[in-house]
Amino acid sequence: MIGMTRRFLRLLTRRHVAGPAWWSVVSRLPVYLMSLAMVLVVREQGGSYAQAGLVSALYTVGMALGSPFLARRVDRDGRRGVLLATGLVYPPALAVLVWGAGPGTPGQLALAVVAGAALPPANPCMRSLWARLPLQDEERETAYLWEALLTELLVIGAPLILAVLMATGSAGMALTTVAALGGIGALGLALTPLPGEVGEKDRTARAEPDVPLSVLGPLREPPMRALTGVMAVAAVPIGLMTLAIPAFVDRHGTPGRTGVVYACWGIGSALGALWLGRSQSERPVHRRFPWLLLAYAAGTALPLLATSEFTLGLALAVGGAPIALISASEMALVSTLNDSRLLTEAFTWASLATVAGEAVGQQVGGLLVEPLGPHGVFAAAVGAALVTALGAFACRGLFAKGVFAPIPATAG
Repeated sequence: MIGMTRRFLRLLTRRHVAGPAWWSVVSRLPVYLMSLAMVLVVREQGGSYAQAGLVSALYTVGMALGSPFLARRVDRDGRRGVLLATGLVYPPALAVLVWGAGPGTPGQLALAVVAGAALPPANPCMRSLWARLPLQDEERETAYLWEALLTELLVIGAPLILAVLMATGSAGMALTTVAALGGIGALGLALTPLPGEVGEKDRTARAEPDVPLSVLGPLREPPMRALTGVMAVAAVPIGLMTLAIPAFVDRHGTPGRTGVVYACWGIGSALGALWLGRSQSERPVHRRFPWLLLAYAAGTALPLLATSEFTLGLALAVGGAPIALISASEMALVSTLNDSRLLTEAFTWASLATVAGEAVGQQVGGLLVEPLGPHGVFAAAVGAALVTALGAFACRGLFAKGVFAPIPATAG
């Protein structure tokens, strides 16, 4: 674990890496708490849960509609213009939503869509930058593992940040502050110079003049379609568990402790990345990926043995160990299965596949939790995870055909 931590620190303190890496952390804060913050804001304004859910859902719809377009612009024209534009539009859109529109009004609903569409594409920008920065293969593996670990840290930490901000002010002020931080982070990521950067659009045009045009973009390649399919199905158990965990705690413990039990899942994933991450580069990614998904399926089965809050938390912590490693492997596969000119969009589609899979799992979990109980939903999650692993084993040949190697350039 100490060795893995040192590898992260060596990478993240390198010249030309530290700036974009840390700005990207700031710019990604809204990604992991904005939906929850919107619900709290609408409720604080006096709106109903139905109105709050609609505002949050429309924000997600805007994000799903806007993110592929923004990613394609990044790939074609470079990250700077897109990040500057979204970094300037995103905070004011949310500020007006909070302070200038009533709960559930047409103006607030429209602003939710606009804000979602204007979310700075920091996640795909940074992940495509890792593929383009001049790094050794082992350093790139460490970078993707850091991305996976960061996701877990933000999932755990972002709600705590929101709670601290709300303790010193209102939900509206907390949301406005987080939006401003996200915008500042996007501007910082846009303006941070990278080694050898000579103007992203000019460099791309000189190096690779024939950028492929397609409605499908990266999804025109069968290996990428297979990977996004596997990623979508792999996210279904997470959505199922999101419903099963609070239902279990409601029946076997204290509902107020649901967040603590749920956090055990993320903690287990983060510890798995730190403890096991060093060994990941010993096997090619297309070979270890299916086995990690099989381990994920086995871990998903552990909650079936839970009989109390404590045993469920323990099962989630142990069973969640492979999750960050799977995420890092997915990112490595995206970077090798796609043309380097389409990486930002490729990472965006990969993220959307995960979001879609989780949404399906949550919907199915909501339908199953009453008739089957939490253990029935846990069992459904195991079945979905096993299907994912089988699919990954079946697609190993496609994943091995990644002919697009990361390029040692710097713009993204």
